[in-house]
Amino acid sequence: MWNTIILEPMINALIFIYGLLGQNFGWAIIVFTALVRLITLPLTMQQMRSTMVMQEIQSSSRYKKMQEKYKKDKQKLSEEQMKLFREVGYNPMSGCLGLIIQFPIIIGLYQAVIRTLAATPVQLFDLSKLLYPFTPTSLIPMNSQFLWMNLGQPERLVLDFLPFAIPVLTILVVITTYLQTKLTTPASPDSQSQAMTQMMGLYMPLLLGYFAYSLASGLALYFFVSNLLGIVQGFIMRRLRERPASKTVSI
Repeated sequence: MWNTIILEPMINALIFIYGLLGQNFGWAIIVFTALVRLITLPLTMQQMRSTMVMQEIQSSSRYKKMQEKYKKDKQKLSEEQMKLFREVGYNPMSGCLGLIIQFPIIIGLYQAVIRTLAATPVQLFDLSKLLYPFTPTSLIPMNSQFLWMNLGQPERLVLDFLPFAIPVLTILVVITTYLQTKLTTPASPDSQSQAMTQMMGLYMPLLLGYFAYSLASGLALYFFVSNLLGIVQGFIMRRLRERPASKTVSI
């Protein structure tokens, strides 16, 4: 089931794009990332919209008064919050779907990159069992070099004048993940929610940074490009949301 739904489409798509782009696997990952972003655009837009609506709710005077009035009665506060959410048409779970879908994509892409860059006879045989009949086998084995990176290995930039290697992609992934998290996570007036928001803003960049540092650089390249596209998308949606005519929540 996993191979049929996730792994095989990813591997064959990467090989097909790789062939179209002059057998450059780095550019194949970049184009593939843009395609994944395009396919999941409705879900990510829903996630961002949900985040922005929640921010508007939390900034409203009604929500703040509710927090103050029922601060000693958590059950009543929860009931009033759900009542408010229903009135404005907000579903707290609506923003989670995009995040949930990201995890199988990340796992699938990691496996696809590693398996597509097969080098040994055993690895090539395993890869052949995942190819579609129309996928050109003449493109295999694939060229894993992109800029200074071997896309099947963790990325490090070695400079002659430095005694240590620099994990450039890891640094870029951490920075762009932090920026994207700040852009898409609401600032909550509630102290407990704010603490959780700050924790997520620290946790996600470190987690993806660890993956980028320790796993194949092809995956790190996916993280970086996906983050850049997410930042652009988030910025555009925020600008559209800030227009008075675009407000959809009335509290």
